[in-house]
Amino acid sequence: MNRLSTSKRTQVIAALVEGVSINAIVRMTGVSKVTILRLLEQIGCACAEYHNAAIRNLKVRRVQCDEIWAFVYAKQKNVTEEQMAKGAGDCWTWTAIDADTKLIISYALGDRGINTAQFFMKDLASRISNRFQLTTDGHRVYVDAVEEAFGSDIDYAMLVKIYGMPESLSESRYSPATCIGCRTAAIAGTPDPQHISTSFVERQNLTMRMGMRRFTRLTNGFSKKVENHGHAVALHFMHYNFCRIHKTLRVTPAMEAGLTDHVWTLDEIVRLIQ
Repeated sequence: MNRLSTSKRTQVIAALVEGVSINAIVRMTGVSKVTILRLLEQIGCACAEYHNAAIRNLKVRRVQCDEIWAFVYAKQKNVTEEQMAKGAGDCWTWTAIDADTKLIISYALGDRGINTAQFFMKDLASRISNRFQLTTDGHRVYVDAVEEAFGSDIDYAMLVKIYGMPESLSESRYSPATCIGCRTAAIAGTPDPQHISTSFVERQNLTMRMGMRRFTRLTNGFSKKVENHGHAVALHFMHYNFCRIHKTLRVTPAMEAGLTDHVWTLDEIVRLIQ
């Protein structure tokens, strides 16, 4: 069976992490679509396994969490029950970022309900070894999920943003609502009011939309299968943590967190498959 060379694999993965669509990569590299999707599956699984093993026993001070919306195959209102059983519909990506190192500590894919929130918070708790301050938005499922995962061993606060009504229907459909204020609430422990913020994780949401074609709004680049969606997310976070130099840090988030001593190359990510 013919196999892609390491250089060709690196070329394909370089295009994937820069947000190039699958069909465009086919035209750029001459690699078949089936082969590209198979490589995406292999690298996605390898990146998820490495993240699960390497991002452990962290000592952090401040963590911010948020969820970002996307959809698989079709939006929730347009899918049948049979399609939903195969993973079609709305798909939320939950992320937790270290506000100091900008490291993506934990992520999860699912709906926006309590079960996904509990899984996400338990995974986050398993990766951090000290008491820290956590900030989330006002999504109500966070309260029970955080309490179940951390108990009283955390300083937890919510930041609730208040949005104004759009001036016209067209603005409400294509533009985000204007934030006209916010309020904070200490839920557990004694969180520092000066560090109750979700700015870094919300900026990470923009990075995801810019870096993954599947998250681009108002296009046909959305994921057609939930498995491919998950593989793309795993690859994105691996590249973000270990390969991409953060402008304010001048190193990668993994280097800032002490998880590696150098900037990873794409060849090193490719070798994870082996």
